[in-house]
Amino acid sequence: MRNITGLVATTVSAVALAGSLALATPAMAAEAKKDAKPLTPAEEGKKIAFDRGQGNCLACHNIKGGELPGTIGPPLVAMKMRFPDKKALFDILWDPRPTRGEGTIMPPLGAHGILTKDQIEKVVEYLYTL
Repeated sequence: MRNITGLVATTVSAVALAGSLALATPAMAAEAKKDAKPLTPAEEGKKIAFDRGQGNCLACHNIKGGELPGTIGPPLVAMKMRFPDKKALFDILWDPRPTRGEGTIMPPLGAHGILTKDQIEKVVEYLYTL
């Protein structure tokens, strides 16, 4: 009888602990999110550029800090120097075909609806930090 009582007490304690953790985790996440400072446009742009489901720039480009970069496109370095006009860089991301030709393998991120105007602007802000 003593073993059954101990087993029941242990089980009840484990269930109570699991329940309190399940309730505490969302609350803790919400609290951490509330305390977190908002991302800058450049930080948001980096997240978009590195996201394999959004910008996916790493599929073709080597970018500092990126994992498993591609080698099809040029390394993304010295972007301010290479593109002193932000609009020119934006235009290439929006639709590279007018400047790079119809045969370019760079996807028209904006023209094909892969990224929004706002997302491309944030990616440009990030690229300007490289």
